[in-house]
Amino acid sequence: MQTHDATLDRLRTELAGADAGQAALETAVRVLKDSRPSYTWVGIYLLHGNELVLGPFAGKPSPHVRIPLGRGICGAAAAERATIVVDDVNADPRYLACSVDTKSEIVVPIMEGTDVLGEIDVDSDLPAAFGPADRELLEAAAAMLAPRVAARKGR
Repeated sequence: MQTHDATLDRLRTELAGADAGQAALETAVRVLKDSRPSYTWVGIYLLHGNELVLGPFAGKPSPHVRIPLGRGICGAAAAERATIVVDDVNADPRYLACSVDTKSEIVVPIMEGTDVLGEIDVDSDLPAAFGPADRELLEAAAAMLAPRVAARKGR
């Protein structure tokens, strides 16, 4: 497992060689998934209108390739413009089941100012897998991705 700083350094280095498009998002997903053994699924959703659309991901395929704002944990994080950590997805009525193995989830919005551009979604097969260090790591990764996602959207 890489340290928080090592993961961010690797992400920064690898993003420097990626364009603002799909390659940057794929790079971020790969680096984040590889950084923590507890991250069993890592994906990026991009906001299109009032819907989150699944982009690159690593892990088992998800049946949720489009999620309306406000629906599920992903939709709630985008609507609230805030990171949401769920220690036990089975106890959260917002959870949209993707895998029977998933026990916990963290969703971090990718923001430009107050506008949500997308989000990083990470699932774990372990309960309560996400602590303050994970939140800090993923929020820093989201901040690194924000200008690239904005450029991709022509902003």
